[in-house]
Amino acid sequence: MSGLSRRASTHRPLRVAGLGECMIELSLPGAGPFAGGANLGYGGDAYNVLVYLRRLLGDAAAHRVAFVTALGDDDAFSAAMRRGWVAEGLDVSLVQVLPGRLPGLYAIETHDDGERRFHYWREQAAVRALFDDGVPPGFVDELATFDLFYVSGISLALFTGERLDTLMELLRRLREAGVTVAFDSNHRPGLWPDAAAARAAYERVAPWVDVALPTFEDEAGLFGDDTPRATSARWRSGGCGEVIVKRGAKGCLVVAEEGAQYVPAVDVPEVVDTTAAGDSFNGAYLAERLTGAGSVDAARRAAQVAATVVQNRGAIVPRTTMLPRASGKGHRIQETHQ
Repeated sequence: MSGLSRRASTHRPLRVAGLGECMIELSLPGAGPFAGGANLGYGGDAYNVLVYLRRLLGDAAAHRVAFVTALGDDDAFSAAMRRGWVAEGLDVSLVQVLPGRLPGLYAIETHDDGERRFHYWREQAAVRALFDDGVPPGFVDELATFDLFYVSGISLALFTGERLDTLMELLRRLREAGVTVAFDSNHRPGLWPDAAAARAAYERVAPWVDVALPTFEDEAGLFGDDTPRATSARWRSGGCGEVIVKRGAKGCLVVAEEGAQYVPAVDVPEVVDTTAAGDSFNGAYLAERLTGAGSVDAARRAAQVAATVVQNRGAIVPRTTMLPRASGKGHRIQETHQ
């Protein structure tokens, strides 16, 4: 596996999709859940990645960034989410509408240092039924025409048994069709029965991943990695061509065709909220690579975007605070399979 290679583009519009869940979000003040009320919104890691990628690509009319998920058919929350996604320029044509279902719910406690604790209520969420009858009709043929497909460990945690088998089969078929698969384990212990179940799922998805974007602390806790290089080596041993090991304020290790290099984080005067720091990094990194930047330059740019995000509250920062669009030179990435 040679990882991601760039080639001169004919300026064909990019096609990117991501699979995940968007949930109702309760943002709680650090003093306690009932100290000052809660802010109601919505979010999810794959959704966050797609929003930042969409914004940084620019030219909404030219590129297609599709969210693959499911919503209910008769509730105000599902309707409001869908309107919000469209307002962000996301393609919702692959969103499945399931009768009688509702979105999941999660609450975030944000502490004084900007770190967070998550609480989930998602057992009956609509997206968990996405693969109840196998892959929805037309999904594989449609997604096989895309340049990149994004999925995360949080996405994997939605599915068990035959549903997880279906997702793995979808990833296999997309990768064999030439679609680049990007993955961030984004480990949330509360979503898994135990650490062994999470490890098994991540090991199972590894053969179908081209670009891995893990966080070192997550990987060290699950797999016992002693250094970021050990994390990158484990992912590359499974055939992944490009690995970016994130370390928050300590920067990241980029291992790709250009070799291995540490990229520092961008210093900020104050960390307000680390929500979506990694998601915004992922979205920016992929936007840069899709538009022709090398892996190290893409990581530097992604660090700038993440630094902007952590200085604001909430997962999705106002458009007015965003940095300019992706800085690539009109190329796109294409996976070369060996």
